[in-house]
Amino acid sequence: MLSSSVLVLNRNYQPIHVTSVRRAIILLYRGAARAVDEQYQTFDFESWAQLSAALNEESIGTSSRRLKVPRVILLQAYDHLPRAKVRFSRLNIYARDKNTCQYCGKHPSRAELNLDHVIPRVKGGVTSWENVVCSCVPCNLRKGGRTPEEAGMRLMKLPVRPKWTPLLRPTPNRGPLYAQWLPFLSLAELAYWNAELSGE
Repeated sequence: MLSSSVLVLNRNYQPIHVTSVRRAIILLYRGAARAVDEQYQTFDFESWAQLSAALNEESIGTSSRRLKVPRVILLQAYDHLPRAKVRFSRLNIYARDKNTCQYCGKHPSRAELNLDHVIPRVKGGVTSWENVVCSCVPCNLRKGGRTPEEAGMRLMKLPVRPKWTPLLRPTPNRGPLYAQWLPFLSLAELAYWNAELSGE
């Protein structure tokens, strides 16, 4: 339980990090953070400790009582949201393009999607956010080593670098996302995926 996840918010209620219950309790105890409940009320350590944990709630035992596990904490002295670069990865390209072929608009299964260089590498095209798109196998074969114009094909939209933040991507080592987190997370943050591609 002590190693399970807690969402950390800055003073503007923006998510900036995920930490462990152990670290969250320490931050609460030191006065560096406040616990946030389901009604968005905040509590210092003493007031949080006075809340009695219901039988069905997650809690940890102390020498004198059961302490309800906070799933969201609010830092008291941090109001910046660090800017982070979105990892250039196959799955992030799929997420950006919504698993849609950018030439024909079809939504094939993930196994039938390819990545296509808009300007082919043989013509000097680079592997970057601005030059790689999702493509179904038939469109990729039809385009071949040509530009879309040369192949008589049109892109649905120009590829760009996403602006969503990767700080809160769900990863196996972070465990599940909790219902208490959802009001603070955007769909884009939930869509973040991991393995980085080479070429940037």
